[in-house]
Amino acid sequence: MPDLSPAAGPAPAGPASGAAPFAALRQQLADAATAFAGSPDALAEILAGIVDDVDRALGERLEIFPVCHHSPASALAMVRRLRAKQPRVIYLELCEDLRPLLDELSRCRLPVAVQAFASEVDGFPAEWAPLSVVAPVTEASAEYQAIAYALETPGVELVLVDRSTDHVFQWSPRTVPDGDPPEGASPPEEEAALHGDAVGVEVGDLRPRFAELEAHLLHHGKVRHWSEWWEQYVERPLAGADHDTYRQVMVLIGSLFRRLRPTRADRLDRDEDRERYMWTRIRQHLARTGVDPADCLYVCGAFHAASRVEQFGLDSTAPDFEISPRTGTGWRYGLIPSSHSAIEAQFGLAPGSVSIAAASWAKAVSAARVTPYRLAGQPGERSRAGRGSGTGRGRVAGTPAPDAADGSVTDRLTGFLAAPPPLDGLDEAELRGWCVDIVRLARRNGYLASTADAIAVFEHSILLAGLRNRARPTPYDFADAAVTCIEKDVVPGRRDVRRLCEILLGGDRIGQVGYHALPPLARDVLDRLRPLGLDLEKRTVQRALLDLTATPALAACSDLLWLLRHLLPADAVRPIMGERRLGHRSIQESWDLALGRNQRALIELGYEGVTVEQVLEQRLRRAVRAPDATAAGTLAAVEDALRLLDSPRLVDDLGTRAVELLAAERTVDDAPDVLRRIRRLLAHYRATTAALPAWCEAFMTTGYAHYCTLLPSAFVDDEAGTRQVGAMLGFLFSLESVALSLGCDRSQLELAVAQCHPEAPAKVALLWAARHQLGLLPLTELRARCAELLANP
Repeated sequence: MPDLSPAAGPAPAGPASGAAPFAALRQQLADAATAFAGSPDALAEILAGIVDDVDRALGERLEIFPVCHHSPASALAMVRRLRAKQPRVIYLELCEDLRPLLDELSRCRLPVAVQAFASEVDGFPAEWAPLSVVAPVTEASAEYQAIAYALETPGVELVLVDRSTDHVFQWSPRTVPDGDPPEGASPPEEEAALHGDAVGVEVGDLRPRFAELEAHLLHHGKVRHWSEWWEQYVERPLAGADHDTYRQVMVLIGSLFRRLRPTRADRLDRDEDRERYMWTRIRQHLARTGVDPADCLYVCGAFHAASRVEQFGLDSTAPDFEISPRTGTGWRYGLIPSSHSAIEAQFGLAPGSVSIAAASWAKAVSAARVTPYRLAGQPGERSRAGRGSGTGRGRVAGTPAPDAADGSVTDRLTGFLAAPPPLDGLDEAELRGWCVDIVRLARRNGYLASTADAIAVFEHSILLAGLRNRARPTPYDFADAAVTCIEKDVVPGRRDVRRLCEILLGGDRIGQVGYHALPPLARDVLDRLRPLGLDLEKRTVQRALLDLTATPALAACSDLLWLLRHLLPADAVRPIMGERRLGHRSIQESWDLALGRNQRALIELGYEGVTVEQVLEQRLRRAVRAPDATAAGTLAAVEDALRLLDSPRLVDDLGTRAVELLAAERTVDDAPDVLRRIRRLLAHYRATTAALPAWCEAFMTTGYAHYCTLLPSAFVDDEAGTRQVGAMLGFLFSLESVALSLGCDRSQLELAVAQCHPEAPAKVALLWAARHQLGLLPLTELRARCAELLANP
């Protein structure tokens, strides 16, 4: 059993045990601990400690706003607080070097992810490359509301205070852990891979870090996964709470999860270092600008709001945290498209939970008559939200509870914890609409669903909610009921009923990076493909027809498409008709293009260079200089350079490298591939040039001497098969005329064959053929040997 005692170490001085305003609550919890546990020791210490954490966080001069990532309740509370406080500076828990990217969010359709990318590392293990860090942003999140307010309100400064992306990897274990698998995992669809294998960072990771605690909460909450527990017990009660109640409850939850976790863990150390880092950056900014802390707002995860590190608070006397310098790794920054399923897959959330949160956010905004903050001119902006929201002045009906004039804290926790949960009556019209729509979707996807199934889902949803002590079925109850009543046998199509429920309840919204926010390479690709007359930013697959004879201007588009075919995933640019070989170009081509669906891959190409040609050249040069590079692979790179790039200098460099690698090889495993590729290259040069290039001549002479040297050992080596030996002989005999014209000596080959003494029958046959080719074994003698073999029983 892990150690669950409160984390050791110095902590900021908190209020006295009997100090107001939480003295009564602290005493109640201590009495409850004594009554239930039979001892006032460990449990009482934890319960009293979480009250102290709330008191300390709310008593800090710099207002701390605790949030949970992708939480509609947090976003709603953020909108209300920003309208009431109108802060001049917002400190946000996000990697500090991502700040310039946030200005480009107005050109994107959410959700998108801000990304830092490094293809070459300096100071990290080489096997980590490429490094990638993403921070997804959705509209139903408190961080987006804070960003939109800060960017659209004149005179407001947004300061990111979390560790840089370089420190994310500096503080990581030497082996980067994989992300947690999603709860209730189902096979990921295409949209779930939009983040690739990037390391995810988010504002407000609030989840128990003790597996037994989470299992206990799920069991007694009668729910299947953590997202459902959070929606039922935190999201709904806090959706209509006032500001003080929201802050106290969120800090309380963060403190509880913080104290009930295993100690002496690497993650604990990293979390505390992040908190020291953020408070150090905040104090440095206040000292540099002289801003009044009363005009500032610190937005961080509820887990970090309950911090007990020595640097916590503006009045802490502890020295600033020593921030290590960044490594020499060169980071590139940009925006990539994201989706609800990609966020769920990366952060281990239940499938459909982010879509349900988005639907809950839209419903809460409508019910509370709130106009959320939005970046002006953002694609996909709804007209209702656009009125008055782009100026940084959100509207909300009603007047929130004002803060106390003297800044004192009022105990709202006692009333909130003691009050029964508000009863939310059954909305039959909403549930009936869900049932009808899910049956319609199921029939479209191959299920034999009927009106009887809709009735069954309706009644089953109500029964499930009753079993789980809910007055109103939640989307999770409805999804469980739909799976039970409709998924009777097997999935007839690509989508099962649970996936159909996710689509019905909000869908997997997929973001898009706007044209002007793309890196130069991506914009250059779209501009160069404009003559095709297609809207390549769409996520649909589009067919492009190129008649290069009738429209010669499309030849440039064809060249670019073949380059993209080499660099992008297979489904991004797929040729249907036409090919590009050495010395051959099709006169008509047909392509299936899905660049909008593969926008992330195109954007990450922009992190490697300014043009597609530059990226391909860099990749070819890196490939031939890699430690595992071979002569055959380098000849393949030469072919790619000849087919796709008009760069004789690059071809010469790659060919020279192929000669070096061939001379250094001590095995003949790649001899068949070398023979096939050099024959193709020789045929190309003979058809297009008057003389062979210098590297090709050097390759022929080096290869002739090299294979003559290795031939005797290859004949007796058990690891060298007949295919490899046959390829060596093919090189030496079929290309002999070229080698001899370049100054090679045939006696070297005769000596090599004379030294061969194979024992395997197949290799003996190859030796006879080689000797006959050299004239050392006359045809009559060869026939006599064959007759002797046939006569031998």
